[in-house]
Order: sequence, then C-alpha cells, then structure tokens
Amino acid sequence: MAERSFAKEVQSLRLGDGEVFRGEGILAVTKALLQSGVAYIGGYQGAPISHLMDVFTDAGDILDELGVHFETSASEATAAAMLAASINYPLRGAVTWKSTVGTNVASDALSNLASAGVEGGALIILGEDYGEGASIMQERTHAFAMKSQIWLLDPRPNLPSITRAVEYGFELSEASNTPVMLELRIRACHVYGHFIAKDNRRPPLTAQEVLKYPHRAADKIILPPFTFLQEKDKIERRWPAAVGFIEQHGLNEFFDGDRQDVGIILQGGMYNSVVRALELLGLSDSFGTGRVPLYVLNVTYPLIEREIVRFCATKRAVLMVEEGQPDFIEQALNQHLNKAELRTKVVGKEVLPMAGEYTGAVILEGIRKFVELWAPGLLDQSVRKTIHTFAPDTELQQAVPPRPPGLCIGCPERPLFTAVKLLEKEIGQVHISSDIGCHSFSTLAPFNLGNSIMGYGLGPAAASAFGASREHRALTIMGDGGFWHNGLSSGITNAVFNRDNGVIVIVDNNYSAATGGQYIPSSRVEITTRMAGRSIQSAVRGVGAKWVRTVRTYDIAKMLKTLREAMTTRARGPKIIIAEGECQLNRQRRVKPLTAQMIADGKRVVKERFGVDSDTCTGDHACIRLSGCPSLTIKPNPDPLRQDPVAYVDNSCVGCGVCGSVADAAVLCPSFYKAEIIFNPNSWDHFIGSLRRGVIGFLQRRADRKRKDRVF
Repeated sequence: MAERSFAKEVQSLRLGDGEVFRGEGILAVTKALLQSGVAYIGGYQGAPISHLMDVFTDAGDILDELGVHFETSASEATAAAMLAASINYPLRGAVTWKSTVGTNVASDALSNLASAGVEGGALIILGEDYGEGASIMQERTHAFAMKSQIWLLDPRPNLPSITRAVEYGFELSEASNTPVMLELRIRACHVYGHFIAKDNRRPPLTAQEVLKYPHRAADKIILPPFTFLQEKDKIERRWPAAVGFIEQHGLNEFFDGDRQDVGIILQGGMYNSVVRALELLGLSDSFGTGRVPLYVLNVTYPLIEREIVRFCATKRAVLMVEEGQPDFIEQALNQHLNKAELRTKVVGKEVLPMAGEYTGAVILEGIRKFVELWAPGLLDQSVRKTIHTFAPDTELQQAVPPRPPGLCIGCPERPLFTAVKLLEKEIGQVHISSDIGCHSFSTLAPFNLGNSIMGYGLGPAAASAFGASREHRALTIMGDGGFWHNGLSSGITNAVFNRDNGVIVIVDNNYSAATGGQYIPSSRVEITTRMAGRSIQSAVRGVGAKWVRTVRTYDIAKMLKTLREAMTTRARGPKIIIAEGECQLNRQRRVKPLTAQMIADGKRVVKERFGVDSDTCTGDHACIRLSGCPSLTIKPNPDPLRQDPVAYVDNSCVGCGVCGSVADAAVLCPSFYKAEIIFNPNSWDHFIGSLRRGVIGFLQRRADRKRKDRVF
C-alpha cells in the first residue's frame, strides 16, 4: 500500500505511436522505458523516485503483456546486481534508487558492472536528492560516475527531454558497452507536461528466453588478468565510443544568442531555472530565445572536448552553472580550454555558491553578477532597478519559528520515544544510535534523542563499539524497512556473533513508511505477487538471538517496563525489543474508505476520540512535552482565576490514545478522557444514551440545588 495509487494513470502507458502522452515526469520515464524495449526492471524506493516503483507495481498487467520482468529489490545493492543480466546477454535493464545513499549501498555491484561492461543497455535512474529539502547528506552522483567511469545524463527538466534521455541512454550504453546513469532532481520527477508517444516495444529477448542458451565470456569475469584488460578497454575503446555517440546524436544542446563574446554552460537539470533568471533579467523569453548563448550539458560525464572548444572559441568569458561541490565540471572546463590554448575565462563558483541548492534566486543573482562583470551593456537601467536581492527576511525568521520534520498524528513510534524519555528520568541519559527512517525524527524536539545516524539499518552496527559493556548499555533503534534492507545481517547477526550486550529496538510498523508506505516482507497482508507476513521475531531468533520481546508501542507502561528490563538484565548477548504498531498514515488510508462505506451503508460504526477536561487540566503541559503529537495543543483557560492555558486535543486526532497513555505512564494527571462517536446507532445505543443523559442531568440538577443552598 503506497501513499499514492497510479492505477488510473498507468493506463496512459498503453498509448501508441503519434498519440499525446500527458502526465508527470515519473510516468514519462516509465513510458520511455517501455518504448525502449526494456526487458527487466528493479529498484529500491526512496525520494524522489519512490513513485517510479509505485507506478511499476500498479502497471503489473502491462509489464506482463510485454514480457517485462519487474521486482522490488531488497536493497539498492540487489537492484544494481540485477544489471549483471546485461553483461552477457543483449537484454536492456533498468534499475532505480535514491542517490547518493542508494549509490553508496550499490557501489560494490556498480564498480564490478562498470569494469566488466555490458552487452545489453544498462540504465540506472537516480533520484538526485540535493538541496535544502533533501533528507540525506549533501553529495553528488557526479563523483561516483567519474570514479567508476559510468556515463552520467542530466536532461533538461521537461518530458520530451527526459524521454529522449531514457531512449538514448540505452543506445549510449550499448554503443559504448558501459552502464549509464540518468539523474533526475525532485522537480524533474514531478514536472507535468506532454510528449508524442511511440508504441511500446516487447524486448527482442526476455530474461527467461536467454536462459535457454546460456552464454559466458571469460573476459567479463572480475579476476586477473581480465580486470586490467577491462580497465584498458574503458579508456581505449569505450570512452571514445561514448564521445562519438554523444556528438553524433547531439545529446548536448546549443542555443544561440545575440552576443558571441559571452555564454553560459549549464547542467541540463538547471535549464529551467537559468532560462527563468535570464527572462527576469530581460535577456531571454520564456522559451530560452535570448541574447546569451547557452551550451546545455544533458550529458555531464563524459564531457565532450570538441564541443567545449567550439562553444568557447569566440568568447571572452563563460559562466559555468554547476550545482554542488566539488566543482568537477568547472575544473574540467579549465583543463580543456588550457589544453586548446584558449584564453576564455571560466566564471563559476566566484559568483555562484560552492555548496547548496541553486534555487531561482541564487541563479538570478549569479547570472546578474556575471553579466555586470563581463557584459554590463546587456542589462538596461530599468531592469537593474526591478531586480530584487532576495535577502532573507530576518524579521520573518524571528517571528515564525522553524518547522523541522516530525512524526505524524497517531504515529506508533511516538509512544516508544515517550517511554525512552521516561526511562532516562529513571536511569540517566542513554547513548542512542539512531537510524534512517521516520524514527530519525526523534532526534528533534520534543524528544531530542539520538547521538548518530549512519545508514539504513546500520543503527545497531553504529553502536557495536560499545557492545562489550555490561554495566552501561547503548540503545539502538532501526525500523522494519531498515531491518530487511541491511539490519538483519549488519546489525542483529553481528551483535549475536560478537555477543554484544546492547539493547536493539526494531520498530515494526508493517510498511516501509519513510519511503511512502510500500510493502515489506513483514507486512501483514496477502500480496498476490509477493510473499509477505514474514516474522521479524522468527528472523532474529533464526540467527541466534535469545533475549527477544515483542511489545505493542501504544502500551507505554509495558514498553517502559520492557526497556527497563533490557537495560538492567544480566543476560548475555543483545537484548532485542520488537515494537509493534501499524503506521497510522497507512492505517488511515486503509481504514477511512472502509469506514466511510460502512457509514453510507447504514452500518453501526464507532470512532474513538480523546480529549482533555479543561476544568481538571492544571496547565502543566508535560503531556505535550512527552508526546509532541500535532493534534495535542493548547487553548485559553476557561477558569478566570487561572492564567496558564490548558491542553486541548483538536479535530485531527485519530484516536490512538497515546496522550492519555502518556499521562497514565508518567503519573501526570487524570484530565484525559475517551469519547466514543457512534454512527448509525442501534436501539441499544439510543437506550444507553438516554439513560446516561438522564443520570447526568439528575446529578447536575442536584449539584445546582446544593450550590444554591450554600449561597443562601
């Protein structure tokens, strides 16, 4: 169950030659793959390409009709290793994952793939998650492409360019016997547009058909002396073949301008922002027709020396728009121009920032500085006066607090971290090794828990240096997605083998929640094309874990007791707690349509809601500090004699009960109550409701009489 269904949109994948395809970038990539005759597809979900995996899942019938094999890979390494099918056979394969963390995981397989080379086209579609909104450390794919000599495409962010890059990506891979990376920034993944479709192509050979005639080539094996020969082949044959193909098919693009003494060289993914900045400066129209020539690098590696020299030959200066650091392309430009003995000045990071996302405002300011330095006559005075500096509004920043990411309403992980906070009140501060996933948000307010985050499923491994301690124990946390991705081997098995004494909490919320709610091996569902329902407890016991407990996360008192026991028991080996609780986002997606249908059908439905008695609440707000649920807020105190605002549960409450459970476990206050909202009540509900109203009315009238008697 992904966060978004593409069941309706995937029907557009059936469009044929000459028809107009309309949709977003992710769907365009899928269509381009089918038009290219792809034979197999795999990948691991992660922003901004999670939806690509979701589209393939929803398009299962179409893939089956074409004989295309698709599977959800256990990790990025699994996906990259799939491309081994293209080493010996003329099969086109495509895999996808989130870069650069996914590329790091896949690096071993990718290095071997790049060394052996491929016979069929091998395309790696990467979600380039770089910039202020990224959820990972700030690195670029470019470094890996250079290191392993994998060609890197960075197409202009519009649907015709993206689909063209997919189709030519396969051809480039086959022409140079080298895997190709296609990077898509988040805006490219979700940009809307249209292009003229082609017929889908059934692969000439399917993955099953080639098994009838297995083939091997000794020189494809990653062993000496072949590895040295493969390196020579990269340089002497594959590289020139790639350069020739890129030039011959015009993969990079040139856009003319009035001025020939200056120009701009840019990554293809930066095209829209650059054109918009030029338009605001009065140097271009909305379609890129303007005064400054552009050289668009839809292929950022390898660079084409002859194209660079040809573009720069007549120019005094060129601006290199290269997002991120190090400035690989800028350095290469200087090298090529120096080799060609051209005196063209390359301007880049001196007018654009070395690091950080190149937003529209950043590029506008950089181009303005470049033009004022090298072609000041291009900017007329009226344009200069209308340019805004886009400086940060310090008053706004002071008035509006930052809004860091946080756990969702009713999240089953929230009560776990509440229990950890309560535990720390008893035994003191604990070293916590956190992990990638929703649970990483516990490092932020209001919990402020966690000392490090090292990688998906690497929480326990990150604490292994403290594993021998019996008196003081590190606490590690990972999710079920990380557990199946990498954590079972690198974390649990490693801890069991080394008899580490740390405490490991596995958050089992039934889905790969952080990447969009996809199914995983332990999901409690029946999936016709997958085998789910695997037990995490059985898996950890299977590798030798002895001390294993399973606790429902919403039972904070029991979770606190179990954590206390794990931190103090004399038992040797890792102490593993499986914290179970279904992801509330996915639960709401599953339950809401069913509930709405039941109500519409006139069936009795009971919804639970929690609230706070304003007369009882003391205004302590410890419940908010220990829960942090977005539905738990404050409102003015109804008692005129008290100043502190009281706690309040707003209408976004999903009835998980954590707020009341926190109050109970922490012995805070009795102000929380649970209410039941009954839709389509039956006769018994009406009777009980009348009885309750009668009793409560009687007690209220009696209390009013007593109050009047005391007054008079």
